[in-house]
Amino acid sequence: MIGRLNHVAIAVPDLERARAFYRDALGARVSEIEDQPEHGVRTVFVTLPNTKIELLGVLGEDSPIRGFLERHPQGGIHHICVEVEDIEAARAQLRARGVRLLGGGEPRIGAHGKPVLFLHPKDVFGTLLELEQA
Repeated sequence: MIGRLNHVAIAVPDLERARAFYRDALGARVSEIEDQPEHGVRTVFVTLPNTKIELLGVLGEDSPIRGFLERHPQGGIHHICVEVEDIEAARAQLRARGVRLLGGGEPRIGAHGKPVLFLHPKDVFGTLLELEQA
């Protein structure tokens, strides 16, 4: 069902500083900061030859990143994202196996403009897993 690794997401307390670090200290190609109001996050994508790193910052009072940063003030890995060919088929297969899906299990449009689903970390051995339709 799953395909290639799309990105690893890292929550950071200072998105501008993290963006500058990846760009200036590591010489990476980084995107501009983009607000994702439907998800309550600000994003920066760091492009690597074989995948991406997504830097996540807080957007709004209800941002899921706010709670994460309260527990991990220096930041840290928030989730990993893998691709699937068909998000609806993946959802059906996971539901049939009893895997809990966040957000009511309804795909939402993610930062790349494609449908995404998040699997409950308790069902994925402590890891928040995002599925993105390829």
